[in-house]
Amino acid sequence: MNKITPEHLARGAYVYIRQSTADQLLHNHESRRRQYGLGERARQLGWSDATIIDDDLGRSGSGIARPGFERLLAAICEGRVGAVLAIEASRLARNGRDWHTLIEFCGLVGTLIIDEDGVYEPRHSNDRLLLGMKGTMSELELSILRQRSLEALRQKARRGELFLTVAVGYVKVRHDRIQKDPDQRVQEALGLVFGKFAEFQSIRQVHLWLRQELIMLPAVDYRTDQDRRIVWKPPVYNTVHHILTNPIYAGAYVFGRTGSRISLENGRKRVVRGFKKERSAWDVLIVEHHEGYLSWAEFERNQRLIADNATGKGMIVRGAVRRGETLLAGLLRCGHCGRKLHVAYSGTKGDVGRYHCRGAMINHGTAPCISFGSLRVDQAVSAEVLRFLQPLGIEAAIRAIEARDAETDEKCRQTELALKQARFEA
Repeated sequence: MNKITPEHLARGAYVYIRQSTADQLLHNHESRRRQYGLGERARQLGWSDATIIDDDLGRSGSGIARPGFERLLAAICEGRVGAVLAIEASRLARNGRDWHTLIEFCGLVGTLIIDEDGVYEPRHSNDRLLLGMKGTMSELELSILRQRSLEALRQKARRGELFLTVAVGYVKVRHDRIQKDPDQRVQEALGLVFGKFAEFQSIRQVHLWLRQELIMLPAVDYRTDQDRRIVWKPPVYNTVHHILTNPIYAGAYVFGRTGSRISLENGRKRVVRGFKKERSAWDVLIVEHHEGYLSWAEFERNQRLIADNATGKGMIVRGAVRRGETLLAGLLRCGHCGRKLHVAYSGTKGDVGRYHCRGAMINHGTAPCISFGSLRVDQAVSAEVLRFLQPLGIEAAIRAIEARDAETDEKCRQTELALKQARFEA
């Protein structure tokens, strides 16, 4: 029985083309050629021309928004489509919702579905059953393939051999091993970041110092014709933060530091990636996996400092050093409720501080806990600190001079390495 009638030929033939990822677009050329070849098959079946819908190249069919598929459904509902051609059911949809919506709309307006195996009329019960089974098998196939792929990745990660990307400062020596970048300038620039954090104990201060001294940091550029190239850029805060919080620089292999969340928006699945997990939820953590720029103990100390510097993160966090004349800002806590004391400034120049606690009043509507001036308290604490540090004054001055000289040497070293690299590249 010929299912293609003059009514179908009077309407258009639509060829739906899709490949799931950008990697498939780059490497799976034959699949794309086969899909575009369906336009010729439509002409062989009797249509004078075929409309190609390839808006969804590089988009998954597992439920995310697909403008090409939406355009196809709109054309079907308007009665302009006599047949939908796809190389197989999985190209049209990889989830039951989209697949059965397509079958339902095609059945209502009498549109055929054509793949490489045959011609299907959704209004016929047998064809509708077969199409339903094809969609179910396509969805199951995707689930099995994804499960197998993820488990294979996890097994490789458990051995510490999975490297999807390599952080700046390291290079792959084999498909399953990394080592420090042999470029001396890269190594010393990263070492300088860790050294300055040990000195300043603040990511922001490290960032400001690097900007002030015009010191460039290495970054990986994947947009060139080469696979991987190191470029030098002025530091930004996020770059410094990433270097100081990435465990790879402590010689540790980590997999599964971030996760994803799925939500529904306008009836479509929306996947948001990049949510950071707690360390206890990491999938893999292998300490002393490769040579690091600092030890694991130093890395953990740095993470405690960074967490302690955060402001607005609860009562336990100390907070970073802030501007102001008071000596004990951020260090004092209320003896009544345990909350951190706030500081308010007054006076003609706005430099007279006062410690106060209003946490209970703001949160519970009770009276303020305590409030007192900063002058006598700060003077008493300063006197005690100076009494203990006075015998060490000469030694501290000598160390300050040595630190200043070392800082000058570091800046000169970075300039020297940059000049040497420029001469080599020239």
